[in-house]
Amino acid sequence: MADVFSLYRVFAIGRKEFLQLKRDKITLAMIIGLPIVLLTLFGYAINTDPKNLNSAVLSRDNTEFTRSVITGLKNSGYFKIEKEITTDKEGKELLQSGKMQFVITIPDNFSRNLIRGDKPSILIEIDATDPVTIAGAASSLQGIIKSIIIRDLKGPVAHLRGELPAFDIEVQKLYNPEGLTHYNIVPGLIALILMITCIIMTALALTKERERGNMENLLSMPVQPIEVMMGKISPYIIIGYIQSIIILLMAKFLFHVPVLGSVALLMLLTLIFIICNLALGFAISTAAKNQTQALQMSMMTMIPSILLSGFAFPFYGMPLWAQGVGGCLPMTYFIRITRGIILKGNSFIEVWPHVWPLLIFMLVVTTFTVRIYKRTLD
Repeated sequence: MADVFSLYRVFAIGRKEFLQLKRDKITLAMIIGLPIVLLTLFGYAINTDPKNLNSAVLSRDNTEFTRSVITGLKNSGYFKIEKEITTDKEGKELLQSGKMQFVITIPDNFSRNLIRGDKPSILIEIDATDPVTIAGAASSLQGIIKSIIIRDLKGPVAHLRGELPAFDIEVQKLYNPEGLTHYNIVPGLIALILMITCIIMTALALTKERERGNMENLLSMPVQPIEVMMGKISPYIIIGYIQSIIILLMAKFLFHVPVLGSVALLMLLTLIFIICNLALGFAISTAAKNQTQALQMSMMTMIPSILLSGFAFPFYGMPLWAQGVGGCLPMTYFIRITRGIILKGNSFIEVWPHVWPLLIFMLVVTTFTVRIYKRTLD
């Protein structure tokens, strides 16, 4: 054993580590790719003040003033008027399904009552399940009213200007009227915890078996890849359900989050999400050569899901390309399912638009994993 410290030996060992790192393509890709991905997402995709939020208008008074109100909302940049509806029921359904964040209702005889000084009201109903998403738009309403009054109330109706607005805007925040953030966060945590647990545990557990040589016995047995896959992920399905039940109980009794929908429906759809993530973890374990690579690949998979799914930042505040990436992630749809069932009491028909993308993802990833599964150790 050498007694004297040697920089030469330090250099030799360091050189060996660099060469080993150079041969580890996945780690090298993580070193270069992680800062690029994070800077791109935080620099271009993340926006806590979303604009162009989907909105519908129910106008029962098609006059100059009502058109000015709608134009003012559009020009604010917060509201994207996508649809004109004819009934209150249609507006409720759009909010319930999550297709619209705002429904604007202008009552009958709005202009006549305005000219008479009766101070009519415009009703704006908001899907408040995500308070951060609608905060900027909701707070801008008073400024929009003021700009409309200054611009359009002139001539014979100039007397309607004054210290008080000539008309009111009545805001109704549905599904989370108090704007409590834990109503929004806790249902999303079901998706987040299941994703982290299922992907990491599956990827590391199967890679560990390969490193220990346990896969040799399995590969020598007369089993099909799909049989191996189903057998390996089955314990983690039970673990996922245990975690889901714990979160729901804590949400109900600790955070007092109302569970308005069917728990049985939520548990059924949770199974689809669990299988999606377990299949993804299985695919990672098949591609990774060791546990370090499996952990690195798992992290690179989970980071976009956390940032682009609508869990941490408003989904509709992101640019279209980021929404497109988020639309490919199963967590995006499961968060909408959990929030819809828990906070809105949605039925299967109402959450179906978010269910079929999960089924497609599950089918594609499972098929891919079975194809790349190696029946030999070469």
